[in-house]
Amino acid sequence: MGLRNGLVIGAALVTALSSAPGVATAAERDVATNVVVPWDIAFLPDRSALVTERMSARVLSIKDGVTREVARIPGVTPAGEGGLLGIAVSPNYATDRYVFVYYTSPSDNRIARFRIGEAPQPIVTGIPRGQQIHNGGGLSFGPDGLLYAGTGDAGNGSNAQNPNSLGGKILRMTPEGRPAPNNPTGSLVYTLGHRNVQGLAWDGQGRMFAAELGQSRLDELNRIQPGGNYGWPNCEGPCNDPRFVNPLLTWSTAQASPSGLAFRNGNLYMAALRGARLWKIPVNANGSVGQPQALFSGRYGRLRAAAAAPDGTLWFSTSNRDGRGTPNPGDDRIVSTTS
Repeated sequence: MGLRNGLVIGAALVTALSSAPGVATAAERDVATNVVVPWDIAFLPDRSALVTERMSARVLSIKDGVTREVARIPGVTPAGEGGLLGIAVSPNYATDRYVFVYYTSPSDNRIARFRIGEAPQPIVTGIPRGQQIHNGGGLSFGPDGLLYAGTGDAGNGSNAQNPNSLGGKILRMTPEGRPAPNNPTGSLVYTLGHRNVQGLAWDGQGRMFAAELGQSRLDELNRIQPGGNYGWPNCEGPCNDPRFVNPLLTWSTAQASPSGLAFRNGNLYMAALRGARLWKIPVNANGSVGQPQALFSGRYGRLRAAAAAPDGTLWFSTSNRDGRGTPNPGDDRIVSTTS
C-alpha cells in the first residue's frame, strides 16, 4: 500500500484533492429549488425526474423546469433520519409502469411499489426501524433487472451480523419483493455486516459499489461481493480479519458522511452530508479506484442524492433543511452539473 498525494491507495483514509471552497469546478445549474429535504432521485423513460421528500412523503416530478407533486405515500412516519427515502423506477416501466419506494412506517422500514395515480402496495416489510437513526434507504435496480436495497442496523449493531435480520444488509429481490433466485443465502440478504447503506451504484462492467456511513471515525466505499460480510460492528473501516471484506476507500466522517452514489463517465460520484462536497472517484478497468477529488467543497452545503441523468449530466441534491444544515436562499435544491 503506497502513499500518493495524501491518499493511501487501498482500504485506507482519503485526504484527496479538493476544489476550492465556494468555487464551482464545472458548469452547473439549478433544475429545482425550494424542495423540502429531498432524499433520492430517479428518472423515467421520458427523461423526467422523480424526487422523494423525506419529511412530507411527497414524490415530485421535475420536467422542463417544472416541479409538481405526483404522489404522496401513505403510512410514512418521518422521525430523525427516517421518512420517505429511496426511489427506483422499474427497468420495464414502459410496460409495467411501476415505481418503487423505501420508507419508514410506524413499526418498520418497508419497500412498496405503485403506479402513479394508484395506491402503493408493500412488497417487503419488517426491515428494522431506528427510532432516530440508521434506517438505510438506498434503492436501485441493478443491471441484472433485480431490485437492491441498502438497510441500516437501526442503531443495534447486532442486527448487522444476524442473518435472520433485514437490518444492516444489502437486500436483493425480484420486482415482486421475493428473494432473487440465486441469492447466496436463499433469503433477501445479499450481503451483511453493514452499519447504514444509503448509496448503491454499478459501473459499466456491472460491478456493484455501496457508500456506507461509519460511526465516528471512518466512512466507507465498498465493492459489493455476493455473500460478503463487511464487518460491522466488529470493524469500522478495514480490519485484519479474513471473515470480513475491507472497504476500497475510507474517509473521516468530517469529510464524508456519505449518502447518494452514482456512476457516470468512468467515475463514481458520492454525495457527502457532513462533508458538504461531492466526491468524484475514478474507477479503473480492473474495478479498483483512483484518487478521489472533492467537488463543490462548501459551495452547496450538505449533499444527499446523486444520480446520472439521461442527458449525460449528473444531478445532485442538497439537504440543508433537514435540521442539521444551514439553509441558503432557494434550498433545498436539485443541481445539474457537467463535472
